Amino acid sequence: AAPLPLSQKQQQQQQQQQSSSSSSSSAVRAALYGVTNLSSVVAIVFANKLVLYTHGFHFAATLTWLHTMFTTLGMIAMAAAGAFEVKRVPVAKSLPVATVYVGFIVLNNLSIQLNTVGFYQISKIAITPVVVAIEWAFYSKAATPRILASIAVLLTGIALATVTDSQVSSRPLGMLVAAINVCVKGLYQVWAGSKQRELGLNGLQLLHQVAPLSVVLLAVLVPMLEPVGFSNPGPGTVLGYTLTPGAAFWIMVSSVLGLVVTLSTFLFIGATSSLTYNVVGHMKTVLIVAGGVLLFGDSMSVKKLAGLVCAMSGIVWYSHIKLSEAKKDGKQ
Repeated sequence: AAPLPLSQKQQQQQQQQQSSSSSSSSAVRAALYGVTNLSSVVAIVFANKLVLYTHGFHFAATLTWLHTMFTTLGMIAMAAAGAFEVKRVPVAKSLPVATVYVGFIVLNNLSIQLNTVGFYQISKIAITPVVVAIEWAFYSKAATPRILASIAVLLTGIALATVTDSQVSSRPLGMLVAAINVCVKGLYQVWAGSKQRELGLNGLQLLHQVAPLSVVLLAVLVPMLEPVGFSNPGPGTVLGYTLTPGAAFWIMVSSVLGLVVTLSTFLFIGATSSLTYNVVGHMKTVLIVAGGVLLFGDSMSVKKLAGLVCAMSGIVWYSHIKLSEAKKDGKQ
């Protein structure tokens, strides 16, 4: 074949350089989103623990209301800036998602308040089998034997890490709240995906619909769940709480991080995949459990460490299976 003219070669080289530059830029953005999500998720756990435990702001529902209020304002600002196209759907269709969203965030903060940081994070690993069970029970999506085997390893690790831990077994209410939280969060994860497809919305559009409803729901629920102190703002009430500069700072940090976590999650998944997001989640578990030991004095016995390693092995195996299935489906 005759050699290509120099001008055409130059065009090809320019296109290759542009493609390489675009790929590098995408990789940098994905890495930035990943680091932001990883750091913000780890930071918000410790920030919430400082607010609810160290600074004695024992009002998980009120803290959740502040989080959702800040997230709502952030979503309104992003919509006004043209970050995404606003789509309206009937309230009746987005209300169920908002209800579950409120439930899992309130229970999440309550679980942080009642449990050790390590158990709080280890219990969240159990969301995976809950999601599998929900998809099987309500969506007829059967799990393969390999998936079930990985979940068995995961659950064995959770049992080993928690049942033998006196810090956990001495807090039955915390264990109950964590168990309910895992079930509600699993339902939210399933619905967040199915409702997006059903309503024709992306993640940010769905959150834009759900967040304001969550603020209204929590405004009704907070007085039912916690002593606000409208008539008598004394000690032990939200309005009677002595807001120190330190507490105000960490409440604000916690609220800002709530928005950062939500946005970075959607951006990171969009730049990579949900599987990559879950793999990065394994790093979050290790960092949060380690932080609980170093910052809040959580115990780490040999049995607990062995259980954590076993549970992490199960979740890594599960992620590997799902990644293999995704690659196989992509080739078909």
